[in-house]
Amino acid sequence: MKTKSILAILAMAMMAHMPLAPAPAHAADSCKIAWSHYTGWEPYAYMKDSGIMDKHAKQNGVEVSITLVNDYIESINQYTAGAFDGVTATTMDGLAIPAVGGVDTTVLIVGDYSNGNDGVLIKDPGKKKMSVADLKGRSVMLVELSVSHYLLARALDKNGMSERDLKVVNTSDADIGALFSTGAVGTSVVTWNPILMSARNEPGAHMVFDSSMIPGEIVDTLLVRTNMPEGCKKAIVGAWFETMAIMSGRGVAANDALASMAKFAGSTLAEFKAQLDTTYMLFNPRDAAGFTKGAQFRKTMDEVRKFSFAHGLFGQGASSVDFVGIEFSDGSVMGDKGNVKLRFNTRYMEEAIK
Repeated sequence: MKTKSILAILAMAMMAHMPLAPAPAHAADSCKIAWSHYTGWEPYAYMKDSGIMDKHAKQNGVEVSITLVNDYIESINQYTAGAFDGVTATTMDGLAIPAVGGVDTTVLIVGDYSNGNDGVLIKDPGKKKMSVADLKGRSVMLVELSVSHYLLARALDKNGMSERDLKVVNTSDADIGALFSTGAVGTSVVTWNPILMSARNEPGAHMVFDSSMIPGEIVDTLLVRTNMPEGCKKAIVGAWFETMAIMSGRGVAANDALASMAKFAGSTLAEFKAQLDTTYMLFNPRDAAGFTKGAQFRKTMDEVRKFSFAHGLFGQGASSVDFVGIEFSDGSVMGDKGNVKLRFNTRYMEEAIK
């Protein structure tokens, strides 16, 4: 007993003179972003490969990973299921999938709107000109209930037609280009760039409607979980607008950046620049925030939610178009104030204004 006491005293004395073990370092906040191929989203790959994302992550004490998911809807589904903390998506798909699914989502970046980047194509080498009316009675391949579906609905409405006049065939964006290329006369699709750029160059391809005919309605964004750590939000926005500044500049740096993005898109530099011509990029954070706060944007979101509800995207439990609340940057809510799941917060874009 005595011996044990002496040993214990000696051990305590030794420990008192030993340097304390360093406390475990606090793990940095981390977040995972998914993106899919589209002209306005190729910059995410450049942000990753150029080191711009890592630079801003380090400055904000966080870790940010950027991952390509080569299927647009699947990338949003994975975000909704919790595999990612952010995802590139249109405002419509952000509303119809994660927000309706109960994921409290914030639109962190409004990057661009499609100004001809989405289109409706019919394949018929025997005709010099075709129109939306020529879709009557045809099967039309598209990513069902996506912005392609929205574009088709708007095209039909503007031409006195409805979806009853044709058959919608749900098709993955990973397959649609090849199906149009190998399809027979009369093959019809709705898709987006870079798929659209290749498809419209196929012999006999006729573009009968595109998003420039409804400017500002197909809006491309980065969605994130509303509770994403502040450091992650600031790092991503900072990296994005640094990339935008390079991309929209002149000289070697801009050309190299665009060439890199073109490679990611599977396009030549000339093809990628042509795709950018039909993409209204909001390069400047002031313009991005201003667009998001505009009255027209609010009207567009009202159109989007009406389309979503009419096509059953709110689910069987939704009794009205007001089922999901959409909060705008001024704090006002469109829809159910008790069920706000999609938020447009321009604070982070405004903080990036220099």
